[in-house]
Amino acid sequence: MALMAVKTIIKQAAHDAYEKRGLWHRLVAPLRFFVRALVPPACPVCHAPLGDDDGLCASCWLDVQFITGPVCRITGLPMPVDLGAETISPLARAHPPPYDKARAAFAYKGSGAALVKRMKFGDRRELAQLLARLIYSRLAEALPRHALLVPVPLHRRRLVWRRFNQSAEICRHVAVLSGQSMALHAVARIRATPRQIGLTRAGRKRNLRGAFAVPKNQAHRLKGRAVVIIDDVLTTGATVEAMARTLRRAGAAPIYVVTAARVVLPERM
Repeated sequence: MALMAVKTIIKQAAHDAYEKRGLWHRLVAPLRFFVRALVPPACPVCHAPLGDDDGLCASCWLDVQFITGPVCRITGLPMPVDLGAETISPLARAHPPPYDKARAAFAYKGSGAALVKRMKFGDRRELAQLLARLIYSRLAEALPRHALLVPVPLHRRRLVWRRFNQSAEICRHVAVLSGQSMALHAVARIRATPRQIGLTRAGRKRNLRGAFAVPKNQAHRLKGRAVVIIDDVLTTGATVEAMARTLRRAGAAPIYVVTAARVVLPERM
């Protein structure tokens, strides 16, 4: 486990150095070969040996439940029948969300959920690149041209505790793959909310009331601009809805939501 931790740290340092180039890159990059020899590449989910660092083993790949087939045209929730323009879930009809369209690459279960958890709670920042590739390979059409990519922000206290914002890391890589612009600080989390895990949809909505704001020095970037909210997981949708309302008040339109995973009830698959 200690060797794996060292490997993760050096891999991230080498990746950061690659982005910045210069002398530090030339010093750190050779360490990647040393670490690879010391700790061979392994699947980030099950730790099975791999030929390369940037993927999943065959078993874990087959266990990722990609969202295919008909989905609600607004929320992206899987639907039993494709009705064309009328493929809209009853919930979206009864309570239209404040965003225009949401899409996710895979269901939050099995290897897909494990991959997200490894990054988010296992201090595996480098997995953002793999998640971004999965997003872009499945959802490139959900990224409108000339849109501004905006990650869901963390409150500064949680950011210090976690050391990185998983949504921002995914957003960086999606921006590179898509060639889109990003605004990492367009929306700020101004209130430290309790963790959402275990809360109902109504509880999450109350928990997020007044949690987001657009800093004055960022407002000009949003007015009249198409915005894509980037996050790791869409659960009840309360977080992205609260953020979408904040963006819409700032003049952003249209507003899209793109996530790596989303929670889907078994019968919806």
